[in-house]
Amino acid sequence: MIRNRADRRLKIVLSVTAVLVLLAAYTLVAHLQHLKNPDDTTIPTWRQLADGVIASCEVNHRSGERWVLVDSLATGMRLFLGLSCGVAGAVLLGLLMGCFEKIEAFFAPPMSLLAKVPPTAALAVFFVMVGTDTEMYIAMIAFGVLPTLAQAVHLGVKDVPRELIYKAYTLGASHCEVVWNVILRQTLPKVIDAVRLQIGPAMVFLIAAEMVCGDVGFGYRIRLQSRLLNMSVVYPYLALLAAFGFGVDFSLRRLQRLLCPWYTGR
Repeated sequence: MIRNRADRRLKIVLSVTAVLVLLAAYTLVAHLQHLKNPDDTTIPTWRQLADGVIASCEVNHRSGERWVLVDSLATGMRLFLGLSCGVAGAVLLGLLMGCFEKIEAFFAPPMSLLAKVPPTAALAVFFVMVGTDTEMYIAMIAFGVLPTLAQAVHLGVKDVPRELIYKAYTLGASHCEVVWNVILRQTLPKVIDAVRLQIGPAMVFLIAAEMVCGDVGFGYRIRLQSRLLNMSVVYPYLALLAAFGFGVDFSLRRLQRLLCPWYTGR
């Protein structure tokens, strides 16, 4: 039957099996590649990957820094600040657009237009406007997620049943109370879902910017090590990026369950 609930243990088994299949496929590809060229570094073996992880975690003899530590701090801080600014602006603008038609008429066309502009293509604009410091990364991420997220919030507000708004006014609620107690609470789970979908694009924008002008961060390290064909360092960095994104997504899902149990248990 369509959308019939599956057994929890079966879902866990299938999830673990999918991961094991990916690892087995990589192991096979790496083995076949090293049969052709034992010195190959483009598809490192598990032993080479372990050496790459060690090289990333130990203190580098040239810089005196632990690569993974300084890069994680730099990239994490940039991503957190950029997403925070973009999400805050998008939620505020989306609520205003959804609640007031005059504001919607003014902001909807620019948001629709800006949502189609790739931030990576506007790198030169960010260089000129805000330089190449941390502000540039924050501005780029915020610009990348704000238009799309604002439209998602706007559509979520439009989906709130008018009957709920009318009932709130009938009970004597003010405009602010209707927005806070009715509209925001009804749209909050959809806002969290929209933020989850913006994590991947935000990381793409940040890594692309770090590859072009960064002197520290995941994008900078991946670009540097890729030129040296040190894929045993690049692949662990990619895995760490994936784990970081998964962790943020998992945290948002838990937050959604905590704040909106009526939505997640539907």
